[in-house]
Amino acid sequence: MIQKHLPPEEVLRRDRLADPPDHLLTQFADMGLFHLCLPETDGGMGNNWRHLSIIQERLGYHATMAALLFNRVVCFGLMTLIKSCSEEQKQEFLPRLLSGEGTFALALSEAEAGSDAGALNTRAEKRDNEWRINGRKIWISGAASSLRMVVACRSNPEKTGSEGISLFLVPPDAAGVSMTLLEKVGNRCSLSYDIGFDDVIVNDKDMIGNQGEGFNVLQKTLFYARCGLASAVVGTAQAAVDCAASHSKGRVQFGKPIGSFQVLAHRLVKMQTDVDMARLLTRELARAIDEEEDCSTLAAQAKIVATETLKSVTEDGMQIMASAGYSVDSNMQRYWRDARLYSFGEGSNEILLDLIAMNMGLGRSLKI
Repeated sequence: MIQKHLPPEEVLRRDRLADPPDHLLTQFADMGLFHLCLPETDGGMGNNWRHLSIIQERLGYHATMAALLFNRVVCFGLMTLIKSCSEEQKQEFLPRLLSGEGTFALALSEAEAGSDAGALNTRAEKRDNEWRINGRKIWISGAASSLRMVVACRSNPEKTGSEGISLFLVPPDAAGVSMTLLEKVGNRCSLSYDIGFDDVIVNDKDMIGNQGEGFNVLQKTLFYARCGLASAVVGTAQAAVDCAASHSKGRVQFGKPIGSFQVLAHRLVKMQTDVDMARLLTRELARAIDEEEDCSTLAAQAKIVATETLKSVTEDGMQIMASAGYSVDSNMQRYWRDARLYSFGEGSNEILLDLIAMNMGLGRSLKI
């Protein structure tokens, strides 16, 4: 399916033009892929994350843009609805997401609230029977084309840190919402926006969960997002290794393919070994999710290992391919550009190390 609807030349074209492959959503829906994450009581296939992880990896192998699009529906959309939303919200949005009509976008980061998400300043103030949202979000992926943005707001100004945060479902075209597209070096088909909220009106029915419990809602779904990202990144890392290995078999210097020289052969072996280790850790995370185990540490570990592996193998791949990899027509340069985001996107690896330390009884207490 992916080769037919997003062939390699189309991947390069869309990357150059920053043109997201949103047409894939209906293809995913028609194949029933979104139903894999739903419990059987909601008409799904039993919340099977081991299968989902394999699908996310294969999408990442072919084109990370496809995997990230898929993950926005599954991780930020469907899992948020399943774990935290009201029956009314489920009835309104589950069918639309499952049919491939659109995605959800998580609007959390602010100019002064990235890793320290508890420092966010966007406010929701209740006046009469309405909530009015004022503030600004930045680097919000997929916002303009989303069915709804999941917007984190400080709904109780007397609370500090992670307390007093509420989540609201906000239409991207609501009155008072303004968006500016942000140019990026990589991940050009995952469009990111600077978003302003000027007296944007929402109601109690638009709140996810209970007032002031937004961080608890996020923590119910973060490990799904980290599993999805790690799986996609492992796929991209494998594609980078295969690209470098193929080049090494065909590129002849000093009368031999460069892959026959031990220094490059050993480098490629190390690259493949690192990808295999990241894959095993990610699959273990998917298994733990299926078994409903505590995944906080494992999700952080999988995200760290997968993203650091992608950074290292694409750096090595660029060195092995040299000018051939540096060409704008090369897949390697796209893998390399895209890779740089993931070690700080969706929770910086340094903060995730803090989370793991906290779970070990070390370091400082934090909510991420």
